[in-house]
Amino acid sequence: MGEQVDRVDEQDRVLAVVDRDEAIRRRWLHRIATTVCRDPAGRFLVHRRPDDDARFPGRYNWLVGGAAEAGESYAAAAARELAEELGVRAEARFVLKFRCRGAISPYWLGVHEAVIVQDLTPDPSEIVWHAWLTRAELRTVVADDSFVPDGREAFERYEALTGAGDGSG
Repeated sequence: MGEQVDRVDEQDRVLAVVDRDEAIRRRWLHRIATTVCRDPAGRFLVHRRPDDDARFPGRYNWLVGGAAEAGESYAAAAARELAEELGVRAEARFVLKFRCRGAISPYWLGVHEAVIVQDLTPDPSEIVWHAWLTRAELRTVVADDSFVPDGREAFERYEALTGAGDGSG
């Protein structure tokens, strides 16, 4: 049995517990929790996925996260994913939630933000490279074709809420 997730409706209400691979295959809505990681200087974490990854191999992203397990809140899933993928514990503050079109399958995406003060110990099966970029540098990288498309959609919404035209760099 694979990873179990909540299948949800257009209002993000739970319908059933299903296998994540089946949810993706059937294009059923489910929940993904992510975190935008920033350092104390305000820079953003950007990372590259492994070349052999099943989803978006070798692509860059600025979100750390994954599927919320069945019955798990967005916040709990975001915190769990930070620990699993980066080896850090941090308070993740909710920023926004939206129905993501999804390049592979649609889903509800909960976006959180955390300031990371600890050294990172990335899981090499999830992250093979990382760097801290200014907002201006991130804007440039997000526009590149090597960036995960779902991350681009999340960045556009994040920018609309937190920094469009603010001139920060």
